[in-house]
Amino acid sequence: MTPSETRAVLGLSLLAAFVDGDKHERERAEIKRIAEGLSGDAGLNLPSLYQDVLMKRVSLATVARDLQGADARQLAYEMAVCVCDADGTQSDTERAFLDEARAALQLSASTTADFVRQADAVAEAPLAPARAAATPVGAAASAAGDDAMRDRSILNAAILNGALELLPESLSTMAIIPLQMKLVYGIGKFYGYELDRGHIKDFLATIGVGLTSQYLEQAGRKLLGGLLGKVGGGLLRGLGNQAVSSGMSFASTYALGHVAKRYYAGGRTLSTEALKETYAAVTQQARGMQSQYLPAMQEKARTLDAGKVLALVRGG
Repeated sequence: MTPSETRAVLGLSLLAAFVDGDKHERERAEIKRIAEGLSGDAGLNLPSLYQDVLMKRVSLATVARDLQGADARQLAYEMAVCVCDADGTQSDTERAFLDEARAALQLSASTTADFVRQADAVAEAPLAPARAAATPVGAAASAAGDDAMRDRSILNAAILNGALELLPESLSTMAIIPLQMKLVYGIGKFYGYELDRGHIKDFLATIGVGLTSQYLEQAGRKLLGGLLGKVGGGLLRGLGNQAVSSGMSFASTYALGHVAKRYYAGGRTLSTEALKETYAAVTQQARGMQSQYLPAMQEKARTLDAGKVLALVRGG
C-alpha cells in the first residue's frame, strides 16, 4: 500500500477505537503511546494522525478518499471490525459505525459478512474449554508436578500467541486477546477461582494490558511491516522477518500467565502496584527468551490457518 493508504487504514482503526466514547483515560494514553512508538517504523507522522482523529479532522469520507485499492479498503474494514470486537461484543454505536464505514468504503454486505461472523465468534467465544479437565485446588495445586504443568501451559500459550503474531490475517491477530483471557481463566480455575469475563478484563487492566490498544499495536506493526493481509508469500516472509514481529505477544502472554499464577496461587493478595511491577519484570525476562523460542513459534505458525485459529479460540 502507499503511505497515504497505510495512514488511512490506521486512521479508520483509530476512529473505530474511539467511536463509542467509552475508552478509559488509561487506554487513551496507551493508544497515544502506540502511535508515537509506531511512527519510527512507519516513516509516517502517527502522533499527528492520533491528534487529527481526536480533533475530528479525520472522517470516514477522508479515509475512503485515500483508500483507492479494493484490497486496502477490505483490509481497513477488517481492522476496524477487529478493533470494535477487541474488548468484547460490539455496542450499538460500534455496529452503526461499522455499517457507515462499509458504505463509505463501498463494500457490499455479502463480501464482508463472513469476516464479521468470524470476528464476532472470536469475540464471543466462551472462556471455558468445551471439555474442562478436572483441576486440583488448595494443597494439590502447590505440588511441584502441578507447578511445572502450569509453567508448561503458560509457555505453550506464549508460543502459540507468538505464532499468531507471525500470521498475516487480521483475525489471527484478534485471536491473541481471547486466548490470553482463556489462559487467565484456566489459571484462576486451577487455583479454585471461577472467573467471569468482567473480572479478567479488570485484572488485565490492572496490570496494564489494554484490549483495544494491544490489538492496535500488534496489527499496526504487521501493517507497517507489510505483512498484514498478505497470505502465502507474506506468511513466509513474516516467519523470517523479526522487524515485522517484535515478539510482543510471546512476552505479554508469558508475563500475563506468570503474574496470574502468582496472584491466584497466593489467594489474590498482591497489591495493584505489586501486580504491575511483577508484570513489567516478567515481561522484560520474556523478551530475553523470545529468540530462544522463535523457532518453536515459526514452526507453530506453519501449522495454523484461519479455521484452526477459530477452533482454538472456541474450544480452548
